[in-house]
Amino acid sequence: MATIRPFRCVRPGEDVADRVAALPYDVYNRQEAKAEVEREPLSFLKIDRAETGFPDSVDTYAPEVYQRAKELLQKDIADGIYSRDGDPAYYVYELTMDGRTQTGLAACAAVDDYIDNVIKKHENTREDKEQDRITHVDTCSAQTGPIFLAYRSDPVINEAVARAREGRPLYDFTAPDGIGHRVWKISSAEEVEKIRNAFEHIEQIYIADGHHRAASAVKVGLKRRQEHPGYDGTEEFNYFLSVLFPHDQLMIMDYNRTVRDLNGLSREEFIEKVSGRFRVQQSMTPVRPDKKGTFGMYLEGQWYRLTAEESLFEGRDAVGSLDVSILQDHLLAPVLGIGDPRTDSRIDFVGGIRGLEELERRADTDMKISFSMYPTSITELFDVADQELLMPPKSTWFEPKLRSGLFIHEI
Repeated sequence: MATIRPFRCVRPGEDVADRVAALPYDVYNRQEAKAEVEREPLSFLKIDRAETGFPDSVDTYAPEVYQRAKELLQKDIADGIYSRDGDPAYYVYELTMDGRTQTGLAACAAVDDYIDNVIKKHENTREDKEQDRITHVDTCSAQTGPIFLAYRSDPVINEAVARAREGRPLYDFTAPDGIGHRVWKISSAEEVEKIRNAFEHIEQIYIADGHHRAASAVKVGLKRRQEHPGYDGTEEFNYFLSVLFPHDQLMIMDYNRTVRDLNGLSREEFIEKVSGRFRVQQSMTPVRPDKKGTFGMYLEGQWYRLTAEESLFEGRDAVGSLDVSILQDHLLAPVLGIGDPRTDSRIDFVGGIRGLEELERRADTDMKISFSMYPTSITELFDVADQELLMPPKSTWFEPKLRSGLFIHEI
């Protein structure tokens, strides 16, 4: 059973929410982040990436950077840009992209559920990437970027969310990237209890996106427990900020690959080797795979459709049967020599949001060959996590991205 509880949210005023809301801290490099804060001085990015307020000579991870983040957050609260809600609540968070809407619930998940694997993972994390957010959360005493969680759709929660959406939203705006955002508050004791009880009957919650943020929040919670040996489990540091979505509303986009060279092979030699494992067909148009086991390939101005032989899927577990694994194990590794895609500098990954045109551009400029993928499904993600396996890198790309700054959880 999952503990998903309401919280006293620190959130922006209705008149500035559209200016505060920021894409996640890790979608920007330093110069992009600085440019965004210059464009919008109220952007939460100035707190999430406080190095934007320093000269480039100051290290991104310097202690004064995190101290600046804390000071900026406290100042914005004091100035009334953010305020603290007086009552614990759930918040309905609706995002609309290209006419498609998904609606989640902003709430706090339990550190112990993460530790006990009630909250399931499907990716490894890197300690160096965790350390930045550990220091940020610990210094600010606040979780500022929500973890994207998923659960199997539940009628009680769906009905509570639907009732909340009948009222006037707290926020209703369209961001510069065209994504619509609406938020409602659920604070009545009756509705809160219905939602809390419904989650207690849900046996598994899944991290869809934000493994590093989740791991960092948990480690700060464990650190605070050591610092407060008399803790009783009700303290805010025992919980972390999340937005939870029912599985049937989520869309995973393709996460595509592009490779720098043909591993010393000529075009003809390469295609001959690939033809031993895949059916290769030339295509007059760009190939966006329409079913599992198919791939697009763009090489020297020509698109191809690759269809994996059925034998490639036989006897493989939930990870091995993923399309990203089939491509890695039967083409990228044996033919192109990409042994470890996590560390090999010859491969790069292109989110599906960028379109097939970006795959063509990369292969025609700094790379040599690109592959378009059929998206991993949410069911495949659940299967991998349930079997306590780990997905290959860059297996899933979720859109739209949750905004930071709309919900802040003080610990």
